Amino acid sequence: MGNKIKLSKEKKDKMISAIKNYFLNEREEDLGDLSAALILDFFINEIAPEFYNQGVYDSYNYMNEKIEDLLGIQKY
Repeated sequence: MGNKIKLSKEKKDKMISAIKNYFLNEREEDLGDLSAALILDFFINEIAPEFYNQGVYDSYNYMNEKIEDLLGIQKY
């Protein structure tokens, strides 16, 4: 994917907080902001493109199905 996924500061801060809470609650590890931000950057760069691509693929299939439905209303 050519363009990097960009998040607003508010969304990024919320995600960093969620990562910190997850590690604290599930692993009893107290992460700092920098560690949580690095984990978020890893997911954005390495994992998120797969989800994005799946969303594009699913949208493509959905639209193709709808186009096929549209052809069904032709008048003969």
